[in-house]
Amino acid sequence: MSQNILNAQRWGLALQNNYGTPQISLDHGVGSEVWDVDGKRYIDMLAGIATNILGHANLGINKAIRDQSERLTHVSNFYSHESGIALAEKLRELTGDKQSRIFFCNSGAEANEAAFKIARLTGRRKIVATHGAFHGRTMGALSLTGQPAKQKPFKPLLAGIKHIPFDDIAAAKKAISKRVAAFIVEPIQGENGVIVPSPNYLKAIREFTQEKGVLLILDCVQTGMGRTGNWFGFEESGIEPDVITLAKGLGAGLPLAAMITLSGVANGFGPGSHGSTFGGSPISCAAALAAISQIEDQSLLSKVKQNELTLKIELSKVALVESVRGSGLLIGVELKEPIAKEMISDLVLDGVLANATNESTIRLAPALNIEDSLILEFIEIFRKVAKKYER
Repeated sequence: MSQNILNAQRWGLALQNNYGTPQISLDHGVGSEVWDVDGKRYIDMLAGIATNILGHANLGINKAIRDQSERLTHVSNFYSHESGIALAEKLRELTGDKQSRIFFCNSGAEANEAAFKIARLTGRRKIVATHGAFHGRTMGALSLTGQPAKQKPFKPLLAGIKHIPFDDIAAAKKAISKRVAAFIVEPIQGENGVIVPSPNYLKAIREFTQEKGVLLILDCVQTGMGRTGNWFGFEESGIEPDVITLAKGLGAGLPLAAMITLSGVANGFGPGSHGSTFGGSPISCAAALAAISQIEDQSLLSKVKQNELTLKIELSKVALVESVRGSGLLIGVELKEPIAKEMISDLVLDGVLANATNESTIRLAPALNIEDSLILEFIEIFRKVAKKYER
């Protein structure tokens, strides 16, 4: 019996069933290649869902983790540490706002919970979010999430949250009033199928929120840390939000998230108003600093845009593909038939890891430094698999 099958049986007996039972058990990886416990090799086109921004077993990140682990692993929030201060300073630099302030936590849901509390500090209670949005699964973040199927088993959720259509400027203008504390939105809806709004959408939202004194919270958990070819994923809109939430790629594979308030936020956290035991751990912050340094030194943001162009051009040539959307290395491949899950299974058999966000969309989110040769190999495998479904 294969080790994959044995591990699936062990998983099923020991873990909760919220993920289902994974059929592949990974053993090790290098860069954008991984091997399972049976020795099969895969091209990793998902990178832990946009998390392993520099792939697996990155030497620079590993050295930073090792060096930090030999000094401090955890200190609690009673004390500061160098890697946490340095990362906060670096994130402030990346925002371009000297008045920005950082709160570290562990996950995107936690970052959005922190942003939720910042919104409540305005004294207003209403929050506007969008249909199809995904902001996390804790109760506050789930209340913001605009996906009823995920919400239904856990109702009643928090009151005062209104969901409106994504990329609908007229609906946003109507919903944003002086009674609203905040508008939360993703620059690109990742979990909903890599849905990209019209070019003027975020700019219009920013105008409406400023006019009414409403905080604009941008959930950059999936678009952040260079994934779109920019640091946060909203820069091309030319706006500055009031709050940014980050996670996934921030820790380069380790648990790390951040909620950033910018200069437009009048009321931030005071002593005792919020906290996180493991948030901003020395080791996670050291890994993040090492990853950011490599992204800058290797000019990876421009490489991301080059690979975006290659993927969009080549995948658009496949007869089964309706369209290819997204920004940088957050790509949604829309199929002409509702066979995305079947295609994912076939891609796995041919040595590619990706995922289907719905019946017709395949999501790609590989490491920012994925080798050009692996991009080309993936494209050839995708073409081969797609031919099986062409009529």
